[in-house]
Amino acid sequence: MAQFKGPEIVVTPPGPKAQEILAKDRKYISPSYGRPYPAVIARGAGIYTWDVDGNRYMDLSSGIGVTNTGHCHPEVVAAIHAQSSELIHMSGTDFYYPVQVQLAEKLAEIAPGAQNKRVFLANSGAEAVEAAMKLSRYKRQRPIFLAFFGAFHGRTFGALSLTASKEVQRRHFAPLLPQVVHIPYPDPYRTPFGVKPEEVTDTVLAYLREEVFERVAPPEDIAAMFVEPVQGEGGYIIPPRDFFPRLKEMLDEHNILFVDDEIQAGMGRTGRMFAIEHWGVIPDMVTVAKGIASGLPLGAMIARASLMDWPPGTHASTFGGNPVACRAALKTIELLENGLIENAERVGRVFLQRLQKLQEEFEFVDNARGLGLMLAIDIVKDRETKEPDPKLRQKILEQAFKRGLLILDAGRSAIRFIPPLIITEEEVHIALDILEEVLRSL
Repeated sequence: MAQFKGPEIVVTPPGPKAQEILAKDRKYISPSYGRPYPAVIARGAGIYTWDVDGNRYMDLSSGIGVTNTGHCHPEVVAAIHAQSSELIHMSGTDFYYPVQVQLAEKLAEIAPGAQNKRVFLANSGAEAVEAAMKLSRYKRQRPIFLAFFGAFHGRTFGALSLTASKEVQRRHFAPLLPQVVHIPYPDPYRTPFGVKPEEVTDTVLAYLREEVFERVAPPEDIAAMFVEPVQGEGGYIIPPRDFFPRLKEMLDEHNILFVDDEIQAGMGRTGRMFAIEHWGVIPDMVTVAKGIASGLPLGAMIARASLMDWPPGTHASTFGGNPVACRAALKTIELLENGLIENAERVGRVFLQRLQKLQEEFEFVDNARGLGLMLAIDIVKDRETKEPDPKLRQKILEQAFKRGLLILDAGRSAIRFIPPLIITEEEVHIALDILEEVLRSL
C-alpha cells in the first residue's frame, strides 16, 4: 500500500463535488443516519481515505471499528476477488459450502474457552445479538434479560431493547421487548451513585443482588446478561479489573448466561483477539461483527456446543455467512494473528501516552484511557464536576475534519480513537499533532 505523511486538504471540505452528493443525500437517503460532519468518502487505502474532491484524510474511526486491517488491505482484496470468482452466494440456511465451515472452525478455535463450540453466522452485530437473545431464551426457558445503562447492542427491536445509550435511539419505538432490566455500568470515572472509584464493583454488584434480584427480577426468571467488556457507544468505559470475574461468579450461581458483546471491542482492537480476555473470564456466548471481515457485512454468535443444540429451522439467515464475507474474515483473522494484534497493543501504549500529555496540557481534556487501539478522552467544562461539554466536543470533531483527521464521539462527552490496527507510531504522532493544533485553537 502507498505510504503518505499525514492528510492533505486541497479543497476546503465539503468541496463542490461533495456538496453535490450531500444535496442528493438529503433528497434520497433516510435522515435517520447520524453523521457528525460532511465527509463524502470515495476511496480508501490503509489508514487513509479520500473524499470526492481529492482531500486525503487520516481515518481514526476505521469505519466505526470495522476496517481493523486498514482500508482495502491487498490480501483481503485478493481473497475477496478469488472467492467472488468461485461462489458469491448459495445460502448456508439450505446448503453447505466449505468456507463457511472453515470460518466457524476458526472462530471456535480463537473464542475464549475450550474449542467445543458452534457458530451461528449472520450479517451484522444486531443480528448476532438477536441470535444470542433467542438462544438464551430457548435454552433457559426464562423471560428476562439484563443489560447495562449506556449499552449499545443494536437497533433491531430485540437488540434495541437491550440498548440504553441515547434516548433518540428509543424514542417513539415502544413497546420494545418486555422484561429487560438495566443496571448501572461500572464506570470508574463518573461512578454510579457518586461512590469512590474503588467502590464501583461492590456498589454495582450490590445493586444487582439487592435491588434487581430481590425486588424486580428474580434470578430464576433471568435468561442472560448482555455485557460489553469495554462499553462502546456509551463512552469507551473500561470497568475495574475485578468486576467481570465477580459478575460472572454471581451469574453462574443462578445459571444466568453471560453474553459477551465483542462487536466493537473484539477482533484484536484492544490488543487481544477478544477484549474479555483482559479480565480472564470465559463467557457463555460471544457476539462479533464490525472488524471480523475488514468491511464486508458479517456477524457471528459463538456458543458452547452444549448450548447451541437447537434443532433445524429454529433460527436461520439467508445471507448470513456469505461465502465472500467468510473468505474475507478468514484472511482478516490471519492478519490479526500475524502481527496486527501485537501492533495494537504496542502502538496503543504510545497513543495513550500522547493522550495523557494532552490531558495534562488542556483543562477541558480529562480521563484519557484505552486498551490497545480502543482509546478515548472526555471533553468537560470542569474537571471537578466532570460536566460534559458536547458543544466543544462537536467543534473539535469538525475542526479535526477540516484539517484531515476523522474521529468520532461516544457517550456524553467522549472522543473515541479507533484507528486501523496497521497504524504506526509515526502515524499516531502525526494524527495527534493535528489534534493538538485543534485543541490549542479552541
